[in-house]
Amino acid sequence: MLKTKIAVMVSGGGTNLQALIDAQKSGKIKNGEIVLVASSNPDAYALTRAEENGIEAVIMTSEADLLKIFREKGVQLIVLAGFLKILSSQFISAYENRIINVHPSLIPSFCGKGCYGLHVHEKALDYGVKVTGATVHYVNEIPDGGKIIAQKAVEVKEDDTPQTLQRRVMEEAEWILLPQAVEEISEKIARGER
Repeated sequence: MLKTKIAVMVSGGGTNLQALIDAQKSGKIKNGEIVLVASSNPDAYALTRAEENGIEAVIMTSEADLLKIFREKGVQLIVLAGFLKILSSQFISAYENRIINVHPSLIPSFCGKGCYGLHVHEKALDYGVKVTGATVHYVNEIPDGGKIIAQKAVEVKEDDTPQTLQRRVMEEAEWILLPQAVEEISEKIARGER
């Protein structure tokens, strides 16, 4: 069975990209293969991670150019992993139900426009929630509004800062959920079920 070809879109450090690379190497992702990393930021450390792991990387100049590259590479699944740009409806419809995102909260809490990175954890702490977590969802035209694929809860501790909470959510939820979802969807695509 051929592996599903995956593109990972990034903007920053690439910790979720690294979780996917590690899952691929360990065999947790066996039906998918990361064939391309695309960054909206030419200085993203995620590009270094791609290079160190022998994965081709490109800088996003425009959506049209990126779609062309994705088609040439035969990309079948797109994973947004800390990608900080809102994609157009044209881009999304070109890969309908083939774009997923990981968000560092339990959607519908602390999500939507302006809720990314540390901002999400600041809001959670300001609100005083006792439980937060991460969500993997399909991408549609509404920021963080697509169908939920998986969620995992993480405890908020009394002495948490946005930074400590961010780290715990990554370790206990994002880095577990995202590879699982990628494998599940990759297998369906590889089997011709999607």
